[in-house]
Amino acid sequence: MTNRVPQHGLEAQGIRTDAELHWNLTTAPLVEEALKRGEGLLAKDGPIVVSTGRHTGRSAQDRFVVRNAVSESSVWWGKSNKPMEADAFDRLHEDFLAALGTKAELFVADLFGGSQPEHRVKVRVINELAWHNLFIRTMLVRPESGELAAFVPDYTIIDLPGFKADPQRHGCRSETVIAVNLEKKLILIGGTQYGGEMKKSVFSLLNFLLPEQGIMPMHCSANIGPAGDTAIFFGLSGTGKTTLSADPNRTLIGDDEHGWSDTAVFNFEGGCYAKMIRLSAEAEPEIYATTKRFGTVLENVVMDPVTRELDLDDNSLAENSRGAYPIDYIPNASEQNMGPLPKNIVMLTADAFGVLPPIARLTPDQAMYHFLSGYTAKVAGTEIGVTEPEATFSTCFGAPFMPRHPSVYGNLLKERIAKGGVDCWLVNTGWTGGKYGVGSRMPIKATRALLNAALDGSLKNAQFRKDPNFGFEVPVAVPGVDSGILDPRSTWADKQDYDRTAAKLVDLFCDNFAQFEEHVDEAVRQCRPKVAVQAA
Repeated sequence: MTNRVPQHGLEAQGIRTDAELHWNLTTAPLVEEALKRGEGLLAKDGPIVVSTGRHTGRSAQDRFVVRNAVSESSVWWGKSNKPMEADAFDRLHEDFLAALGTKAELFVADLFGGSQPEHRVKVRVINELAWHNLFIRTMLVRPESGELAAFVPDYTIIDLPGFKADPQRHGCRSETVIAVNLEKKLILIGGTQYGGEMKKSVFSLLNFLLPEQGIMPMHCSANIGPAGDTAIFFGLSGTGKTTLSADPNRTLIGDDEHGWSDTAVFNFEGGCYAKMIRLSAEAEPEIYATTKRFGTVLENVVMDPVTRELDLDDNSLAENSRGAYPIDYIPNASEQNMGPLPKNIVMLTADAFGVLPPIARLTPDQAMYHFLSGYTAKVAGTEIGVTEPEATFSTCFGAPFMPRHPSVYGNLLKERIAKGGVDCWLVNTGWTGGKYGVGSRMPIKATRALLNAALDGSLKNAQFRKDPNFGFEVPVAVPGVDSGILDPRSTWADKQDYDRTAAKLVDLFCDNFAQFEEHVDEAVRQCRPKVAVQAA
């Protein structure tokens, strides 16, 4: 068997510990270790089921970037990238190393972030939990056995859920901390069991590094059609990014994080991280099948303790229940995790206001406007009396993971769209016939039919009208789709209520985009929506 223990060990990184080190274990041994240590339970059909405790999602407010020579002038400081002083990080690092020295066992995985060899980064992940090591090994790109002995990491992640940060000593907000030091090439994660923190830390790292190489990093899914046509799907959580890219008639490149180089669209990852709540075999058969596979990691999924049957509809542990599985668990996944340059870009939004059409064609300038806006909407909350949808704008469809100024990514996207002659579409998977609570969710069959027409090129031959509020082009009729649904205003019983709601959404777009006005050219600024005056 090829040696899976690298010559460049932890001591070479200044990490000293008497712990038993489990180097680069594969799936079965990691599952065994997690079960032996009581970290999870095996479900009836094979996946391991774990709980992440009180952290069932990312701790965005506890994430910091160390302010130093590398980050000072290149990081977009603000809500998503909060600064930590270098001396505070040094104290945190010192305490992490001390904590490592007390562990009886540690799990270490050497992995790649990025599937295209010339643009990948080598990442070493050190975990105190076996299931965390299984999670990150599933999610990142796994080296060939022969590559492990000579592996020297570019960046290192140390993830210790049992570590409790001290806000006064470590310059953070709470006992939970995610601290990124770009100069020391080190990421420290403490006080949270949520596996997604590791995955998104690598994504943020690539989002910082790749633009300097002229590569567009993207929070998107991607797939390839029978004719070799790659499609990119931007979208925030809940918009259908994972679902719509898992198309049995198209080859999946990946479901979440990609780079767009001069020669390819390549997956940053070797796995998928899908929402499990209310997943069904009928609506999402390929993803549902992964819940019955050994090697899948299910986070916060409810399971009968006796029969070990899963209940994917039960959200008592978390609404954000998740499954991590190798990408090759999807039957039509790309073997190389890569595809040709894209022919289509799809921006997904779940518009709970019910204002946007189910599909619209965007110019390159409009695409940049909507990319920087990153709009979707959350449905009304659970508080009594809260009935209105809430607009969410996450720039570049992934603001928490974008270390650089959004204009860096927006300009890269616009250049690549223009250079490649890419067709761009805005797709609303949200509500029709009224806002949330009045209308209904956009039929998935209609969404798929419109997407298929866009991706196979036939939609370009349709007759289009100009949307009076947003200025983009909307098809008037598409074979196999009820024409009524294509004009959102016509689906509302109260047309005046539609106009008032549309005016509100237009204002929200304009208010949000004000922060980008000085960073874009006039053609993009002219793409701002304007309230339409409807005929009586």
